[in-house]
Amino acid sequence: MRIGVIISDEPRINDEIRVPQVRLIGPNGEQVGVIATTVALNLAKEANLDLVEVAPDAKPPVAKLIDYGKFKYTEKIKAREARRNQNTAEIKEIRFRLKIDEHDFEVKKGHVTRFLNGGDKVKVTIMLRGREQSRPIGGVELLERLADEVAEYGSVESYPKQEGRNIIMTLTPKAKKVHTQSEQRRRGAESRAERQARQAARLAAKNSAGEAEEASSETPADQASEQDAKKA
Repeated sequence: MRIGVIISDEPRINDEIRVPQVRLIGPNGEQVGVIATTVALNLAKEANLDLVEVAPDAKPPVAKLIDYGKFKYTEKIKAREARRNQNTAEIKEIRFRLKIDEHDFEVKKGHVTRFLNGGDKVKVTIMLRGREQSRPIGGVELLERLADEVAEYGSVESYPKQEGRNIIMTLTPKAKKVHTQSEQRRRGAESRAERQARQAARLAAKNSAGEAEEASSETPADQASEQDAKKA
C-alpha cells in the first residue's frame, strides 16, 4: 500500500530549494543567468529578499529574488478582488397583481431597479386570479411597461410567458462596470500621453535655455575666433 503524499501548491523558497543551480531573475525582472544555488541564496540574504522557485520544471529551475511575504499579501489582495468581481448574480423575484395601482407599481419598480443596479437578475411574476387567466394580455402589457421603464438598468432575458396561473419575465442587469473600466482606461491613457507631452516640452525648453545661456556667455574674442575659423 502506498503512503499518500500531500503535495503543496506553494513554491519552494530559500533553503527548500535543493538543486545545485538555478536560473536567477533579479528583483526587477532582470536576467542574472545560471548560477549556483548557494550564490543565489547569498544574494537573497544580502538584498534582504527571498529566493523563490518560480519554474521548478525548467532545466535548471528558475528562481527569483522577491519579498515573499509582500508577494503573498499582494496575491491575497488580487484573489479577493477577483472573487469580488466574479459574476455572483442572484435571481430576485418581484410579484405583481394584474390590477395594481400606480403607487404600488412605482414601489415595486424601485425594487427591480435596485436589484438590477446590484448586479442581480430579477424574475418578475404577474399572478392571475380567476377570469384573469383567460385574458393574460393585460399581464403581458404590464410586464412590457416595466421592462421599458427600467431599460436603463437592465434588459429582458426571458420575455413574458404564461406558466399556469402566472406570467413570468426575467430581467438581467446591464454590464455597466465593463464600460466604466474601459472609459477609465481610455482616460488614463490620455492623461499619460498629456504628461509625457508636457515633460518633453519642458525638456526642450530647458535645452533651448541652456544653449542660449551658453551662447550669451561667449566673449567677443571667442566669437571673433569662431568667425576666423569659418572664413578659413
